[in-house]
Amino acid sequence: MAIREIVTIPNSVLRRKARKVTEFGPELQTLLDDMVDTMRAAPGVGLAGPQVGVPLRVIVVEYGEREEDGVPPRLYKVVNPEIVRASAETEMGAEGCLSIPGYLGDVERSVAVTVKGFNSQGKPIRIKASGWLARIFQHEIDHLDGILFTDRAEKIWKIESETAETESAD
Repeated sequence: MAIREIVTIPNSVLRRKARKVTEFGPELQTLLDDMVDTMRAAPGVGLAGPQVGVPLRVIVVEYGEREEDGVPPRLYKVVNPEIVRASAETEMGAEGCLSIPGYLGDVERSVAVTVKGFNSQGKPIRIKASGWLARIFQHEIDHLDGILFTDRAEKIWKIESETAETESAD
């Protein structure tokens, strides 16, 4: 496992649609493990393949709403994820991105989503997410289609301090 370099704008890999994963083998396992290490080191709560320069439809997400209660965050490794259901109810929220350091933006997202895809062994999975976790999944899946949070943001602003940057969404 290794920490990979996070690609930042204007690198063109961030604007291309990522390819579906067709082989579930050791190379995919290594990529996903490296992505987890990279996300944690950044630190962030999500990371998509294109953000480490790999144009494949893979994401990792680690988030827990009850960390302060001693409940550890849950780690998701999702291959070929897609949103199959999204709530009509939306909510505005501030997002940041490891590939766009130093900026945040107000983005409207569905408050709940259902994501389907495959785990790292190629077994089908389905995840129901709401609140901040739903926002993270939508943000990361957007990356797989070459969409950045700045494309969806109603307002974008520069972060004033390093502390604020570590609180960004992805």
